[in-house]
Amino acid sequence: MPSTPDDFDPPVGVPVTLAPGLRRILAPNPSPMTWRGTNTYLVGTGDLAVIDPGPRSAAHLEAILAALRPGQRISHIVVSHTHLDHSPLARDLATRSGAPVLAFGDATAGRSAIMRDLAANGLQGGGEGLDAEFRPDRTVRDGDLIQGDGWSLRVIHTPGHLGNHIVLAWGKLCFTADHVMGWASSLVSPPDGDLTDFMASCERLRDAEWDVFHPGHGAPITDPAARLDWLIAHRRMREAAILEELTNTPASVRTLTHRLYLDTPPALIPAAERNVLAHLIDLTRKSRVKYDGRLDENPEFSLT
Repeated sequence: MPSTPDDFDPPVGVPVTLAPGLRRILAPNPSPMTWRGTNTYLVGTGDLAVIDPGPRSAAHLEAILAALRPGQRISHIVVSHTHLDHSPLARDLATRSGAPVLAFGDATAGRSAIMRDLAANGLQGGGEGLDAEFRPDRTVRDGDLIQGDGWSLRVIHTPGHLGNHIVLAWGKLCFTADHVMGWASSLVSPPDGDLTDFMASCERLRDAEWDVFHPGHGAPITDPAARLDWLIAHRRMREAAILEELTNTPASVRTLTHRLYLDTPPALIPAAERNVLAHLIDLTRKSRVKYDGRLDENPEFSLT
C-alpha cells in the first residue's frame, strides 16, 4: 500500500544522505499531484549525476549547487520524463554547471502508435503540465549506460505514465521517478500516458530483483516487489470495477469516475477521470468495451 503523508516529511532544499554516494534534495513544489514535492537525486562522490532537477525554481537551483562539496562537480543531468515538476530546471542547471542534459527525448518521444493517432484526431491531455520546450543535449535509449566517476546508471525505458519515461538502475537500486512512487499510484493520462504500456512496464520491472526504489515523490520503497504487486493489482481491480459498472448501463468517463472514486478529494477528481479514460482506451483495444463517436472523454462506453 502507499505510505501515508506522515511517513515522509523531509526539509525542503536540504541534502539528505540515503546511501554512500547518494543524496536527495526535496524541491519546493508540494501539491495534490506532487505530494511533498519532487525528489532530486545526486549520485556520486566526485563527478555527480543529478537525476530530475525538478521544476523551474531559483531556490531549488541554488540548493542543488550548494550541495556540491569541495572537489565535486555536476557531470550529467538526467531527466526521467518531461512533466513540469521534473524537467524544466534542467536547462538552467546545465547553464550554471556546464553539464549535458540526458533524456529519452522531447515531450512526445516514445508515445505509442495509438496515442499518436488519438492526439492527431484531437484527444487532448488533462492539463498535467508537459514541458513542451524541453530538448535534451543527448538522447538515451533502453539499455544504455550513463557512466561517471565511480558510478554507472542503466537506462530502462518504462513508458506508461509518459511515453518518454525512463527509470535508472544503479545495481539493485532503481530510481523509479513517477512510474512507481512512494505515496500513490501513478497518473496515466492519454494521449501522453498509455495504460497498456504502463502495465507492461510494471511487469518488466517485476521480473527483475531490486533492493530499493527511490521514487520521484515520497519515501524510499524498501519492498519493491510488494509495491509493484500492489500497483498491478490496483489497476486490475480498477479495470474489474469499470467492467462491473458497465454491466448495468452505458456510462461516460465522468459518471464512472464519480461512481468509483467515492473517497477521492475533489482536487484529485480530474486526475481520476484521466485514469478512467486510460482504462477505457485499454479495454477498447482489448475489445472489451465500445463507444459511439470519437474516442475521448465525452462518449458513453458500453460492454461489447
